[in-house]
Amino acid sequence: MADKGPWRVGVVGYGRLGELEPPRPANPVPSSPSPRQPDLVVEVAHPKIIHESGAQILRHANLLVGSPSALSDQTTERQLLEASQHWNHAVFVARGALWGTEDITRLDAAGGLRSLRVTMATHPDGFRLEGPLAAAQSTGPRTVLYEGPVRGLCPFAPRNSNTMAAAALAAPSLGFDGVTGVLVADLSLTDMHVVDVELSGHPGPRGRSFAVHTHRENPAEPGAVTGSATVTAFWRSLLVCCQLPSRPGIHLC
Repeated sequence: MADKGPWRVGVVGYGRLGELEPPRPANPVPSSPSPRQPDLVVEVAHPKIIHESGAQILRHANLLVGSPSALSDQTTERQLLEASQHWNHAVFVARGALWGTEDITRLDAAGGLRSLRVTMATHPDGFRLEGPLAAAQSTGPRTVLYEGPVRGLCPFAPRNSNTMAAAALAAPSLGFDGVTGVLVADLSLTDMHVVDVELSGHPGPRGRSFAVHTHRENPAEPGAVTGSATVTAFWRSLLVCCQLPSRPGIHLC
């Protein structure tokens, strides 16, 4: 399918990412739904779309998941993999705000990744929390709302844990249960989202470990869930997956 020309793209959702405004108008991927059967369905709505309809979508087209937190649900992940194999369609997952995705994946594949921790901080108005986290209150200028396995966070912060979910997918040896997610409400971050990614390798012969810490500041409108740089990153993910072979499985892009 990658050699047949531009893909027909259908979009589910019309939030900030659903607008899909390309940085340059000459990009070859259509940004409006086609009346014909699409080659790719793009989810930019809410994880519940993937939970409820992801497997059915794969019967007809490839799928680009804009809400990676949906895959924290093991039943959903299994259903997507089974449908992908059965219908020979790909599940692409947008990396979003995760910096250094390929490096994490390479280190993990080489057996060198010991720990991975992702901290997402922003103003409380930028959160869309559910369940017990919806009632969480800031106790000072900077409050840790959650710290623990990413799998435990995704159901209650489905729109604010996508970067952490992408990290769990990038490091399958750790996965959703082994990658640590930290959600922080910071009253000083009125116009940005801050993502810190910290990873370490296994100790060497002298007891020292390889370590990397990236700090990403993403400008955002006050109260926005999605930062400005994430929109550009998502557009690039869309372009990349339209150029990749349509092979079964789950693929970060």
